[in-house]
Amino acid sequence: MSFTAIFFFVAIVGLTLVITWWASKRTSSASDFYTAGGGLTGWQNGLAIAGDYLSAASFLGIAGAVALFGFDGFFFSIGYLVAYLVVLYIVAEPLRNLGKFTLADMITARFDSSKVRGTAALSTITIVLFYMIAQLVGAGALIQLLLGIDYWVAVLIVGFMMTTYVLFGGMTATSWVQIIKACLLMIGTVIISFLVLKEFGFSIATMFKEMETATDSGAAYLNPGLKYQNGVDTISMLIALVLGTAGLPHILMRFFTVKDAKTARSSVIWATWIVGIFYILTIFLGFGAAKFVGKEKIIEANAAGNMAAPLLADALGGDILFSFVCAVAFATILAVVAGLVLSGASALSHDIYGQIIKKGKVTEKEQVLAARIGSITIAIISILLALGAQTLNVAFLVSLAFCIAGSANLPVIIYTIYWKRFNTAGAITAMLTGLISALVLVAVSPNLWNPVEGKAIFVGDPLIMLTNPAIISVPLGFLGGFIGTLLSKESDAKKYREVDVKANTGISVQDVSH
Repeated sequence: MSFTAIFFFVAIVGLTLVITWWASKRTSSASDFYTAGGGLTGWQNGLAIAGDYLSAASFLGIAGAVALFGFDGFFFSIGYLVAYLVVLYIVAEPLRNLGKFTLADMITARFDSSKVRGTAALSTITIVLFYMIAQLVGAGALIQLLLGIDYWVAVLIVGFMMTTYVLFGGMTATSWVQIIKACLLMIGTVIISFLVLKEFGFSIATMFKEMETATDSGAAYLNPGLKYQNGVDTISMLIALVLGTAGLPHILMRFFTVKDAKTARSSVIWATWIVGIFYILTIFLGFGAAKFVGKEKIIEANAAGNMAAPLLADALGGDILFSFVCAVAFATILAVVAGLVLSGASALSHDIYGQIIKKGKVTEKEQVLAARIGSITIAIISILLALGAQTLNVAFLVSLAFCIAGSANLPVIIYTIYWKRFNTAGAITAMLTGLISALVLVAVSPNLWNPVEGKAIFVGDPLIMLTNPAIISVPLGFLGGFIGTLLSKESDAKKYREVDVKANTGISVQDVSH
């Protein structure tokens, strides 16, 4: 535990607490708590989206995956980046026009049903928990390396910090923590990438040439197949990443923090540029770690490779850069988990408590109190689950969250916006089919079952060989919505027309008629 590490750690924590104190004075209503009052500009929300999206899986998980598996690790970067095109062209603008606080708000704009809202809330909470586990596992490994404390203590520290942000500062504090974190993360990534390129004489061609002999995998390191030898499994993983983003509740929630659809669209453009640059730079992080840190040292620090980027910073920049990068990674995790807690809490407090149990008859004060209780509940559950998931790669854990989002949420979003015949039965069937199929397929996959003891959670043969079942569960989600709709005679063309007009213009039919 060095003085430099402690300095950067305390500086990050201090800055975020000041932001939370500042935001707490601006958080009084439910709108302030959930969406920062819709007052963020396009560039601010774009940076916040990038800060929300560039998680521990991106910085720690992908760098480790590229370092250990070369081209196969870069699949994550490709998938995450392409995903934003789906968000930009299909989801962002209609969602902003239809929603208020949550994904369930957007769906119930067309289907005023507590069953639809409850199912959407269940899907949101499930995705949030998977994603949260990934962030907390990364946080535990990082702080364990940085401060030399036990993993469980590190997880508790992060859990306490993230809950503090959300309890007192709501979306305003969360957004500004994400904005600052996005800037710091890009600075750290650019510095490391520069140092890596410097070692290769600022020649990308030289870098690729030397990487052919830099690992014990030889030239295979630069080709697909080192980790994902099953082509179907690779495609399935990419489907999860590309389609899952448009269904992630904590990302979708960010579109409600701006005043209109035009600003939401601007936000996504800003975020796409920032995210795109970052994911290109993950090549340098991964290659640099493989070359200058080495596979053995990476695995020794963390079996899943999650510490590759901090170790690379240490190798090329010494204690100062190492401490800075670890502190930035810590800020990365804090920002993302705060957004996740807020998303999960909104599903519990706004959707389940406020709209289903209280049937919308709830005061502003009661909504905010319920949101804070929901935040504590989500945080406690996530911490308990993360304590038992220390050995899992964070990029893999997040890919499962993407799988569930693409299977359960995306079909109902697409059908709600674009299919006139779609109805309540179809919405519930789509979400439940996607959610249950994704969870069941993961439960019988190689992630949980392996005949070799210690390779997975359980000893035994998996029933399917897909590490990510999105290639099955996403089509099942769409099929469930289609069949559920056709089997139900319910139809409301008038309601669809109102939703269609509002989704595309942001103006209600009543306003048009006036």
